[in-house]
Amino acid sequence: MNALPPDRDLYRQRRRRVMREMAAGVMVIATAPEAVRNRDSHYPYRPDSYFWWLTGFAEPEAVVVLVAGKRPRHYLFCRQKNLEREIWDGFRWGPKDARAAFGFDAAWPIEQLDKRLPDLLADQPALHYRIGADSAWDARVMAWLNTVKAQARTGVTAPEVLVDAAGILDEMRLVKDSAEIAQMRRAADISAAAHRRAMRVCRPGLHEYEVEAEILHEFRRLGAEAPAYSSIVAGGGNACVLHYVFNNRPLRDGDLLLIDAGAEYGGYAGDITRTFPVNGRFGGAQKEAYEIVLAAQAAAIAEVRPGASWNAPHDTAVRVLVQGMKELKLLKGGVDGLIESGEFRRFYMHRTGHWLGLDVHDCGDYKVDGDWRPLRPGMTLTVEPGLYIRPDKGVPKRLENIGIRIEDDVLVTETGCEVLTAAAPKAVAEIEEVMRG
Repeated sequence: MNALPPDRDLYRQRRRRVMREMAAGVMVIATAPEAVRNRDSHYPYRPDSYFWWLTGFAEPEAVVVLVAGKRPRHYLFCRQKNLEREIWDGFRWGPKDARAAFGFDAAWPIEQLDKRLPDLLADQPALHYRIGADSAWDARVMAWLNTVKAQARTGVTAPEVLVDAAGILDEMRLVKDSAEIAQMRRAADISAAAHRRAMRVCRPGLHEYEVEAEILHEFRRLGAEAPAYSSIVAGGGNACVLHYVFNNRPLRDGDLLLIDAGAEYGGYAGDITRTFPVNGRFGGAQKEAYEIVLAAQAAAIAEVRPGASWNAPHDTAVRVLVQGMKELKLLKGGVDGLIESGEFRRFYMHRTGHWLGLDVHDCGDYKVDGDWRPLRPGMTLTVEPGLYIRPDKGVPKRLENIGIRIEDDVLVTETGCEVLTAAAPKAVAEIEEVMRG
């Protein structure tokens, strides 16, 4: 991956957009550090999402610096070429080749960062960086600023304003460009194929981790770099644990299996949840509950369109779910009263979606000036209502330990929306047919 240069014009255009939005000042964004798993073994490396969005550069120990103003400039600091380390760890670009391949005005060794940054910050009005994201990085920034301030008697001024870079970057990342949408479509296709594979192989007696293994196999077979998050493969009552990731129990005949799993492709996340019967056929109570969640999701997706409030899909899903809870004899009373009291949260306790992109819970505020944000073409979000029925006072025995969530990835279009993950079966008849096959 490191040895393949990206579409450098795409990333140069993004950096130029950011600098135009800044108007003046300097932005400094570091990539993610390598993380030790244990002793001298590292986790697989993944770049910081902000850094990746700006550069397409996948190596660790790298920083991008944007200098806005009348003569915008953008610089990269990265590791030097080291043929001996490349024998052990693989290809490195080095500053000279990285500058040309990734379209920077200049590139320098990462070891020169602390020496060069005070000069780049001198006489600049503002410094944009991820304030508070990392205490060590905060201290490093303060050291640069103090070095600039020490030159005050020579007439040099330090930035007077510190700005959280996420303010500009989040807004830009929130609306995906055509290149991002293409990557997300592929991530969605791979994720959907993995869910179909899970349905085909599932049967009583398997362990949850055996089904997870089939999902991971399909991710890699189709070119995904990794899972976008820890996969949830939850049989029976485990599906009522929202973030269940142990995936170590045997699957029992007569139970449902909830799988929340998505592939990461080109850095972009897929995020799908499907719930289906371990034995291939929905039982009566299972089918009743499932059809309620499916109807809630369909109603929520119908609310996704330009100009609609971010919260509209959630409000619509909650109303359908609450009506369904009444029909299942889980709740008593009027729908409006049950929503106002929040009593429904016994069985549905999370929101109906989140932003999706380079991060599975992608960046971007959900409210603007206190109001829910209106949706715009290019935004991508999940729609994922659920129903989680733990054994409890007043819960009918036939519904105990039924956990259901149905989640799709949805792109806001000019005229409405597109369900990117529609290839993952979710209608009862369709699921049962896939499992028979």
